[in-house]
Amino acid sequence: MTSLLERLGYGGREMTAAGHSKDFVLKVVQPSLVGLMDGSVSTLAPIFASAFATGRAHVAFLVGLAAAVGAGISMGFSEGLSDDGKLTGRGNPLIRGAITGVATFVGGIMHTLPFLIPHIQIALVVAFFVVGFELIAISFIRYRFFAMSFWFSAVQVIIGGLLVFGAGVFIGMS
Repeated sequence: MTSLLERLGYGGREMTAAGHSKDFVLKVVQPSLVGLMDGSVSTLAPIFASAFATGRAHVAFLVGLAAAVGAGISMGFSEGLSDDGKLTGRGNPLIRGAITGVATFVGGIMHTLPFLIPHIQIALVVAFFVVGFELIAISFIRYRFFAMSFWFSAVQVIIGGLLVFGAGVFIGMS
């Protein structure tokens, strides 16, 4: 009996070094991870810049919402239009685009939601911890599906996040 993923062409028999179906990793996990990483990191600068520039949580929320939606649409189209999947074996471009777009939106909206808290200082602290959670989750996914060292992955992801966060704070305080 075949699983739903196998019937959709996402559960081949070839396995990765981490012990997962290579098709599943290539066609589902990788587009999800790209989206989650992009959404989590690329939206940091505009959100934190607007929070520091205006001191208003509602403005930061609107900027974050716009950034998450825009990034999700952009990344979805980018992934879906990057190749038709025939040459690379990466699967259906519409499905890959949808996976990447949704994951990008999720990555961007998670640290945007704390700015629904009307007190900017509290919202900033909560958002900071949410970003930390996101970066650790990304590190865990890389560890689990790509057989990377969790700690090395965490250092890489956190450095990237800190650079973008710092840029947002610097621009917002200018």
